[in-house]
Amino acid sequence: MIALSGLFLAAFLAATPVPFQSEVVFLGMQAAGWETGLLVILASIGNTLGSCVTYALGRWLGDRRDHRWFPLRPDQMARAEGWFGRWGVWTLLLSWAPFGDTIVALSGVLRVPFPLFVGIVALAKTGRYVALGWLGAAAFGV
Repeated sequence: MIALSGLFLAAFLAATPVPFQSEVVFLGMQAAGWETGLLVILASIGNTLGSCVTYALGRWLGDRRDHRWFPLRPDQMARAEGWFGRWGVWTLLLSWAPFGDTIVALSGVLRVPFPLFVGIVALAKTGRYVALGWLGAAAFGV
């Protein structure tokens, strides 16, 4: 149970601004014989919930755009809004990628409807762990 909690926590933290990688934990547990489907489910839920925290931070920051400590200058924010307006919420399908936390936070700042956000992010995060599980199974012969 502790190992499964560790995977959940690793996946959760990896989707927040905390610099963390869950792939090593996932693959280590898979190599140790844990059932891949269970690992995919736990990691996907943890990673999606971590993205919800990042989204909430983005919403919080979005209400503070006029503060001098806001992380983006007005010209940078306008460029980000234009980029997001051009590509839309479907950019959240890249939320699993290394730069995905930025897209997640931006979707919070721009107030993407939460149910839409969760659906797209859960799909992306689950797809990532399914692919990782498949690669791990091929590598470890499990």
